[in-house]
Amino acid sequence: MSAGSVRDFRQSLPWVIATLIAVHACMAVTRVTASLWVLHHGYGEWTVGVLLSLFAVAPIALSLWAGQVADRHGFHLPVGLGVCMSLVGAVIALLGSGLAPIAFSCLLSGGGLCMSAVAIQREAGHLAEDAAALKRVFSWVALGPALSNSIAPVVTGVLIDHLGFHAAFVFAAVLPLLAWRLALKVPRVGGQSLPSAAAPVKAKPAWDLLRQAPLRNLLLVNVVLSACWDSHSFVVPVVGHAKGLSASSIGLVLGSFAVAATVVRLAIVRWAHHLDELQALRGAMVLAAAMLLVYAWLPGTAGLMAGSAVLGLALGSVQPMILATLHQVTPSDRHGQALGLRMLMVNAATASMPMGFGVLASATVAAAPMWLMASLLMLAQWPAAHVARQRGLEPT
Repeated sequence: MSAGSVRDFRQSLPWVIATLIAVHACMAVTRVTASLWVLHHGYGEWTVGVLLSLFAVAPIALSLWAGQVADRHGFHLPVGLGVCMSLVGAVIALLGSGLAPIAFSCLLSGGGLCMSAVAIQREAGHLAEDAAALKRVFSWVALGPALSNSIAPVVTGVLIDHLGFHAAFVFAAVLPLLAWRLALKVPRVGGQSLPSAAAPVKAKPAWDLLRQAPLRNLLLVNVVLSACWDSHSFVVPVVGHAKGLSASSIGLVLGSFAVAATVVRLAIVRWAHHLDELQALRGAMVLAAAMLLVYAWLPGTAGLMAGSAVLGLALGSVQPMILATLHQVTPSDRHGQALGLRMLMVNAATASMPMGFGVLASATVAAAPMWLMASLLMLAQWPAAHVARQRGLEPT
């Protein structure tokens, strides 16, 4: 990196990551609290699946627009919009009562994270100058969700057990305010930091990027891996509740997944130069498939924590590799669009998968969603292999 790039990297990246931690933690707190609230009130697994799906509904509508806003206006405007959505959602859940306010809170929380995350990922990608730096930067960025998922479920579980659901929603409402405070620390650079950023966005729709075969196959793999993450988020509260675990224990199981994801992302930061993105990705897919098959038979809190940690190691390594590869196979002035397209596809799956998981678990057994995703992971090796062969194309 040049001296100016190193300075920008050091000034911006810590605050970018801190902003992501806070806004993602709001979503994580809302997700855990809403799931346990509906189970506590006897609504059943199907309702949990519906609520988890709602986190992805708003991003389906907002993702492509979020990418355009990020390309045109940079970091602060889309993050500010995302923070406002998250705050409103948390306040609605806090002040309302019943299933409808909580469902609307899930909807807004997912939309707020979408708006913020696209801008954050774009900002981070522009701080890297080569492939190894991309892996390192996105490993740092991926630590944001990992850290929030490590802390938020545990804190949420403790708050629910000792102070009730109301206290957990108060916690969720404070986090967007913290996120905006942190975002203001990021130096202001407009969306035109790349000279040609505006024109291509106006000239071509985001869907045009799907003509690029490497990106198309990469997004398909990403959808499957994201659905595996969702299957874990769905199954843990359901299986834990069925086994009689407390909210604190369920939070610890979810937290162990996130701690492992944090550890593996720190390892990627350290050894980024020695990793091949797609070899690491395919290995993680095999490990995740194996653990998903046996997860339901793991004994007690300790067993579920160990299984979640293994899944965290596998799935936690995925996002830095996906994002680094995405930035290599798409034009630099359309990174926001590509990230928005990725966000749309991932959330389209997230909107449908948890609902399907709920129906599948209700009709069969709670672990069936994990078995389904293990099978899809093995099928996804085929597009992953195609990305590896197609990566020889020169990035534009």
